Formats: sequence, structure tokens, C-alpha cells
Amino acid sequence: MGRCCKCNGRLLCMCLLPCMMTGHLLIYVMVSIFVTMSYTPPPKIVIHYIAPGISVNTSTLASHPLGPFWNLRLEDSALWNHLQHALDRLHNPVLRGNTTGVQRKPKAKVSSEIKDESLSDCVSCKCSVPQLDLSSLPEQMKAFVWSMHCRKYPLLINQPNTCKSNDKNLGLDSPMLIMAIKSQVGNFENRQAIRETWGRSGLVTGEASKKSGLVRTVFLLGRQDSSTGPHPDLKNLLELENQKYGDILQWDFRDTFFNLTLKDLLFWHWLQQHCHNAIFVFKGDDDVFVRTGALLDYLHKQWDEHNLMRVRTNDSKRTLDLFVGDVINNAMPNREPSTKYYIPEHFFKGVYPPYAGGGGVVYSISLAMRLKDVSERVHLFPIDDVYLGMCLHKLGLSPGHHPGFLTFDLPETDRGNPCAYKSVLLVHRRTPKEMLTLWKQLQSLPRRC
Repeated sequence: MGRCCKCNGRLLCMCLLPCMMTGHLLIYVMVSIFVTMSYTPPPKIVIHYIAPGISVNTSTLASHPLGPFWNLRLEDSALWNHLQHALDRLHNPVLRGNTTGVQRKPKAKVSSEIKDESLSDCVSCKCSVPQLDLSSLPEQMKAFVWSMHCRKYPLLINQPNTCKSNDKNLGLDSPMLIMAIKSQVGNFENRQAIRETWGRSGLVTGEASKKSGLVRTVFLLGRQDSSTGPHPDLKNLLELENQKYGDILQWDFRDTFFNLTLKDLLFWHWLQQHCHNAIFVFKGDDDVFVRTGALLDYLHKQWDEHNLMRVRTNDSKRTLDLFVGDVINNAMPNREPSTKYYIPEHFFKGVYPPYAGGGGVVYSISLAMRLKDVSERVHLFPIDDVYLGMCLHKLGLSPGHHPGFLTFDLPETDRGNPCAYKSVLLVHRRTPKEMLTLWKQLQSLPRRC
């Protein structure tokens, strides 16, 4: 019997052993699941890039790259893009470094090949861009490139008292609008037609609001371009014209299409020195027609709204960044060699920034001063309207579109109808005779329409 009990105990042990092992396994699995569910792994660090460098045997310094990992040069870029890239690096505070908030003075050289003289006095005959191969550029582009680093030219005819009023009792010591018209020496007829019509200096009354504003007009000239000559000597006639009207500003640079940008730069400097008390600026060509009274109505409204906002925000230092015209977006450079707007691909690549074209824009004097400053960080471009867009883009601004600026003119069937000009502020391409005729017709516009 004892032997039988011994056998039964052994059998019982053999039967219970699998159950015990299964139970232990079940407990182990449950504990593993519980631990896995309660465990949160650390965030995975994704290594995007490791620069090859030199390891330093110290705990205070990490490895550093052997060289810069950004592209310091645009080897295959167009000439203007290459120059602008170098200028951007020159004025980049990160690349230039900054020690305790003290700004370093930029060096004169922007690269090993190109000397930047944009911040120094420069006379046209001394300007050059050394060590550049210009053989592939058209002649007019070559001439532009060789002088594009020159930004300061002697003023041959000046009008320092244009914005000074003789009657401060009327509160007219600050011009509401200064009109800067780009003209050429030989365009006497255009200038005279403007003086007798929409560009007349003096007190001008708005058409709708009847608010008056002091308007001053100046004509921006260079000297006659001898390369397109020979030209008759008009110097004495220009001096007589200036003696009579006192509205000529002339600088000593060649007056070519690609040099129109210089007129903006030089005029901004003149504004700062002689006419910073003006409120608005109109910049246009001498073949446009402007409804000056309607333009003053628009500007008075903008100025009143600006002053109201300054009161509401209690911000007396708030400035007005107004810039309006006929805005062109997503424009590409003209690649047709036969046109005057031709820009070769090896000179400039890319899309133009938004700009206002067609012969006339209006902007505030405060913005004009900002444009003057930022222009030192934008290389000259041969098309003046595009260059203004580039400067605005550098400021982080965009030009505002105004439907009253008809740069492509009215439909041909409406051009002779005075009532079609009711909403027009500017229209392009008018001869001196057409200016005089249209001005006379528009004097009775409110009653006729």
C-alpha cells in the first residue's frame, strides 16, 4: 500500500507540473505586457545632417566644420544676380558678425572680382567694373554695367528753394505734392505743355473736396547723350528756360533710357536735402497727362485717414508708407533684342518683383526717404520702374494698385470723350498738343458729365 501511495504522489506531481509551468508563463506574459504598456520610450532624434569636421579633445568645444556649408558664390548666375548676391552678403548681419550690438562698417570690396563704389562719391568718367568679361552684352548694356556702381554725380542746375514758401501766414510752408517729371534736354515742348496744364506750380484746388494744396513741379534731366548724336547745342536755351521758370534739376550723367534709374536715386537725395517737408511725391514721364485736382482729392483723403489713425493709436511717430500706380505682377524680363526693354539672360535671371509701371507713380515722402536708404543695398537695374519694385521688395513692401492709373490708355473709341476721364488720375502717351486740348476740355468736366 505504501508503494501505491508513492506512485500516486508521483503521478500527481507529474500532472500538476504542467499546470504550474503554464501558470508561471501566463504571469510572466501578463507582467511583460503591463511593463510594455507603461513604458514610454524617449523621443527619437532624427539626424538630418552632420558636417564633416575636426573633433577637439575638450569637453567645452564640439566638432566644427572644415568649411562653410552655405554657397558663398553663384558661379553660374547672371551678372546682376551675382552682384546682388555679393551685396546681400555684405549687408547680412549674420555673415558679417555682430559684437555687442556694434555694427561693423562694411568693407569696400564685396567679392574678389567686383569693387563696390556705391557708397562713395563717384564721377561718371571714373566709374568702372574691373575684371569682368562684357563681350557677350549689347552695347547699351555694356555702357550701363561700366557705370552701374556710380551713384553720385555733380548737380549742374539746382533749385534749392523750390519747397520754401514765401507766405507762411497761409500755412503753405509744406508742399502737399512735389511733382518730379523725367524729361530730356530737347523736350522743351513737353515741359512747357505740362507747365501750362496739369503740372502748374502753385496752389491747386481739388475737384471734389475743394481742399487746396501747394504743388511744386521740377523736371529731372541729365546731359545730352553724345553717343546718339551729334546733337545741336541746347545748353543756352536750357539756361534761359531755367532762368524763366526755375524748375530744372540737371545732373552730369548721360541721359539714356538705362540711366533713368539714376534720376530716382539722385532725386531722393535732393528731396532729403531740399524738400523733406513735402508730404507726397509724384514721379512721372513728360508724356503723361495727370488730373492733378483729382489726384489731390485722393491724397488729401489718404493723409486725413493717416492722421486719424495716428490719433487713435496715440502714435505720433507713425509713418505713411503709400505707393500707388498701375501694378504689374509676375513680369518676366523682355528677351527680345530689338526692344529697348531687352534684358539678356546672362545679365538677369528670375521674375521681376511687383512694380508699378507705365510712366507715373505716387508715394509718400516718408517712403521716399526709406527708398533712398534701402537703394544702397540694391544694385542699379537698367529699367527704373522695375528698380523701384526691387527697392520696395527689399523693404518688405508691395506697390498698391490704383485703377485710375491708365498706363495702357483708354479704349481708342473713348480717348476723345472728356467724360471717359471721370475716374482717371493718369493716362499715358499724350503729345503736348493733346495735353493742351484735353486740359481745356476737362475744365468743365463736372458740369458736362
